[in-house]
Amino acid sequence: MATPYRIAVLAGDGIGPEITAVALEVLRAIAPRFNLEFEFVPALVGGAAIDAVGEPLPAATLKTCRQSDAVLLAAIGGTQWDNLPRHLRPETGLLALRAGLGLFANLRPAKIFPQLIHASSLKPEVIAGVDLMVVRELTGGIYFGQPRGIFTTETGEQRGVNTMAYTAGEIDRIGRVAFEIARKRQGKLCSVDKANVLEVSQLWRDRLSALSIEYPDVALTHLYVDNAAMQLVRAPKQFDTIVTANLFGDILSDIAAMLTGSIGMLPSASLGESGPGLFEPVHGSAPDIAGQDKANPLAMVLSAAMMLRYGLNQPAAAQAIEEAITAVLDRGYRTADLMAEGCTLVGCREMGDLLIKELSP
Repeated sequence: MATPYRIAVLAGDGIGPEITAVALEVLRAIAPRFNLEFEFVPALVGGAAIDAVGEPLPAATLKTCRQSDAVLLAAIGGTQWDNLPRHLRPETGLLALRAGLGLFANLRPAKIFPQLIHASSLKPEVIAGVDLMVVRELTGGIYFGQPRGIFTTETGEQRGVNTMAYTAGEIDRIGRVAFEIARKRQGKLCSVDKANVLEVSQLWRDRLSALSIEYPDVALTHLYVDNAAMQLVRAPKQFDTIVTANLFGDILSDIAAMLTGSIGMLPSASLGESGPGLFEPVHGSAPDIAGQDKANPLAMVLSAAMMLRYGLNQPAAAQAIEEAITAVLDRGYRTADLMAEGCTLVGCREMGDLLIKELSP
């Protein structure tokens, strides 16, 4: 009997529907091979939800997600919604979705595909063999801290305020996730903060150091965030697992993403203590190429693989998808963002067809 899974599918905006279609076809192709059964339940989020119902995260969407085994999200946003009030913008819907599902741990791998090593702007000898994971705290810190807003002072001058705050419990929670992931990788964890100037970072460093006693098999180091950014570009192979706060993780994970040469190759997972996880590519909605069959669907497909591995406990199926991607790249097929001399240019749909052919018995 097949194992059934209910997957909430949030195609979102821009290239979202195109890359989602490819990922779902790949999942359908892999299902019989591993005795899986998927029910895909579509729901609105971001700009598509704003246009349809006037808000970026409808209550019905959050309910659908909570009632699912996992959530697969493509991309949100676009210039047509940039001038809306903050509470109505697509990005606000994404933050509310993370908070509504209690997703406090964001996992963003950056792994070099040998076939794409020359796509990076860094020297091959610098990035060859890079395989790191950024663990980003996702529901605290400066993006959620209070007070926040733009206020008028007694002198009539406007003043913008955001608050970066963490409790010991929030730090310990993300710290344990990072230690556990590092334990399953190379046993190295680098905690990134700004403890030389921020009290909240000093607490972060103190709590991670205290936690390390429980993980004697994991080597813990600390870096200030400015140095960490430099080291990611200078010598990225020194890193295995990185754990950091929301704001710093947002920045560092994008730096790590570009080590690979294309943000179109990188997936992510957002996990909570219980309930469904959220799996999405790290790139944006790319409205400039939407509907033109130019999008790279591989990050979305890899997000589906992360869903299988981290959300549904189906690592063999995840590995099969990853191996299919490697095989297609080995054969020289590339979307426009990955194109190199001697390779064959394909569009979004054709890349999906090639993957499905590779997965076929």
